[in-house]
Amino acid sequence: MRVEQRFPWKISHLRDHTSILEGSKSPDLVLANTNYLNSSLHQWMKGNIWIYQDRIIYAGSNMPENVNGTEIVQMEDKWIVPGYIEPHVHPFQLYNPQSFGDFAAQRGTTTFIQDNLMLLLLCDKKKALPFMQQFKQSPLTFYWWSRLDSQTELKHEEDYFTNGEIRAWLDDPSVLLAGELTAWPKLAEGDNLLLSWVQEARWRYKRVEGHLPGASENTIAKMSLLGVTGDHESMTGDDVWKRLEQGLAVTLRHSSIRPDLAKLIRELKERNLHSFDSLMMTTDGSSPSFYENGVMDQLISIAIDEGVDPIEAYHMATYAIAKYYRLDYMQGMIATGRLATLNILTDPANPVPESVMSKGKWIRKDGIPQKQEFQPDWSEIKPLDIQWDLALDDLQFSMPCGIDMVNNVITKPYSVAIDASVDELPRDDDECFLMLVDRHGEWKICTLIKGFAHDLGGLASSFSSTGDILLIGKSKQDLLDAFKRMKEIGGGIVLNNKGKHLHEIPLPLGGVMSDQPLEKLIKEETKLRSLLKASGYAFDDPVYTLLFLCSTHLPYLRVTQRGIYDVKKKTVLFPTIMR
Repeated sequence: MRVEQRFPWKISHLRDHTSILEGSKSPDLVLANTNYLNSSLHQWMKGNIWIYQDRIIYAGSNMPENVNGTEIVQMEDKWIVPGYIEPHVHPFQLYNPQSFGDFAAQRGTTTFIQDNLMLLLLCDKKKALPFMQQFKQSPLTFYWWSRLDSQTELKHEEDYFTNGEIRAWLDDPSVLLAGELTAWPKLAEGDNLLLSWVQEARWRYKRVEGHLPGASENTIAKMSLLGVTGDHESMTGDDVWKRLEQGLAVTLRHSSIRPDLAKLIRELKERNLHSFDSLMMTTDGSSPSFYENGVMDQLISIAIDEGVDPIEAYHMATYAIAKYYRLDYMQGMIATGRLATLNILTDPANPVPESVMSKGKWIRKDGIPQKQEFQPDWSEIKPLDIQWDLALDDLQFSMPCGIDMVNNVITKPYSVAIDASVDELPRDDDECFLMLVDRHGEWKICTLIKGFAHDLGGLASSFSSTGDILLIGKSKQDLLDAFKRMKEIGGGIVLNNKGKHLHEIPLPLGGVMSDQPLEKLIKEETKLRSLLKASGYAFDDPVYTLLFLCSTHLPYLRVTQRGIYDVKKKTVLFPTIMR
């Protein structure tokens, strides 16, 4: 068995690097007379950055003795900061890890710490980890989480999360953390298997990310005692303060469902927080259209606009993240020995880079995107190959308990009072048919959902947190037609109304992810959002609504593979039935 090299440079490489300092070898590139951020000194410095292949050989006031063949670029009027790091990525919100990375890199975000949940659910169990490892060949930098739970109620969760699989993921040097820990209530209540996995992560010097929205000070302290090291779920400045008081690392969130960053900064300033550069920031896997305004560059701009010192704002997206995840020996700062991952700015107050370098390769140069060679092999992501049909008899909605939408993602139970045996529900109210059906066609659960739409014929979606099929709408025939079209395109989201096909977003990668560039996906998702709003969808993020209808880390009622599930009581109210 081949032992993976855990450090990117062999001994021969290191000797080449030192020979450049000695003058017997020349660097490839020198960025000369530039202004660069020295994170150790917390100040802007004037100097020269020597680069050889993928590494910074030197950053300081000196020029190399040997410049034979060296490209020297004068950058007196430029400002250079480390490449931005997105520390909490869900790379399957219709986009995929590669398409998100390609898009984000053009605005300076070149390092990603990513959720592995969909890889576990969509790949053969033994192939998920090898699939992830191919991203090490990318000019961008991809790190990963090791999930310890599914954040839903799977029929066979024990098949996905085993001692062997968890340890194999945690042993990989590209895996930086365990979590996010949506099953923290089980940990608190005595699940010792889960606790043992948390301890396995800590023993390997990995971080453990919590999921603690609204948690009390006592709960936060308890989670810290059990091994949780950080959390990104603060909704108020007081939430941030409580976590900091208990020693947790805090990542401030600004996402499509929680655009909280400006508010959090203002509330922390009101509490006289003296420094922000130990805090981190994340966009928390937002829906595609959220990224029209950028990725981590968007968050840095918000922080600067809210009066955070620009150096601290840059650190919140670079150095603070690298230090927390023990990556600062490799990246997150501009210093000798680090990866040559840099953003070149025209103004330190504007974090959108003119040029982007990652691992010594230009990703964007003088405003022009540069072609990249790396493309992942998607063959291990199982296509959604539906070999079964839905019939009118499958659409039987006699459940006395329905799901009422409170907002994009929070749902509560309600008593169904209308006749749901009809072929089409009235269009003067907001109740729709809701069906979750197994992607293999083996089981189903049927109920009603209130608050999703007034005038929607049928939506079929293979995009969900489990990869099973969601059907929502007023008309059983429109639902069947939408399902048929979704099946024809190999998975995706399809919208029909009154016998007309309105829109579709094909998701050929497992029925969950698109293979298209994010720029195109933004347009497709924007149209979906517009059509749903016109049909009466009252909220602002239908992608997250579809994703979280099956997710049991949020209150109060969910449709899952086991049936309609009461999150608070941890009880299946109505089980799924076989088709």
